[in-house]
Amino acid sequence: MSFRNGLNSLLRPEDSVLVLIDHQPFQLANLHSHTGQVVVNNAAGLTKAAKAFRVPTILTSVVADRGGLIFPQITNVFPDQEVIDRTTLNTWEDKKVVDAVKATGRKQLIIAGLYTEICVAMPVIHALGEGWDVTVITDACGGVSVEAHEVAIQRMIAAGANVMTWLALASEWQRDHARTEHVAEFVEVLKDHEPGSGIAFLWEQQLLNTPVEKLENSGF
Repeated sequence: MSFRNGLNSLLRPEDSVLVLIDHQPFQLANLHSHTGQVVVNNAAGLTKAAKAFRVPTILTSVVADRGGLIFPQITNVFPDQEVIDRTTLNTWEDKKVVDAVKATGRKQLIIAGLYTEICVAMPVIHALGEGWDVTVITDACGGVSVEAHEVAIQRMIAAGANVMTWLALASEWQRDHARTEHVAEFVEVLKDHEPGSGIAFLWEQQLLNTPVEKLENSGF
């Protein structure tokens, strides 16, 4: 068994590509591992973090004319981007999606979607078998039951996947408080989708009399 460790195993925005799978109304109807509110919030936070760190993001749905359009909280982040609509449950069997990922030239493949045990597990396991470095963002996924979600995560880990949450991913992309290029945008994402941290930071700015407009130079 090989272990994922060392500096090179950490995720970097310049090497990452994000694929969001089937965040659609039909999927929410049978979501029971999380509340719909939690999944929508986390998926939106993940999407905005990807935009903040300039990570290419592929949006894909399955049979959208019946399953519904991807949540606007996601598509509004990339309003001009085509959503790739599939018939396959396994996204990695859709040539258009795979070609879009390969065209980015990135090697760290990050995946989130609904349901964890079906439309996330299959492409993750498939891509791992082709040698991709795959990370699953578990709290932007969800299954038809807690058991389905958790067993799917265990299955993907056993296949070699890395797993983490959306805030852990965004923090790993940021990595160093001295990197100020994306700080202002990152804090905006925290304010909207991780308010415990985001609002606390605004309060800190207030107490220190360092207003938000100075964020770019704050070394957050």
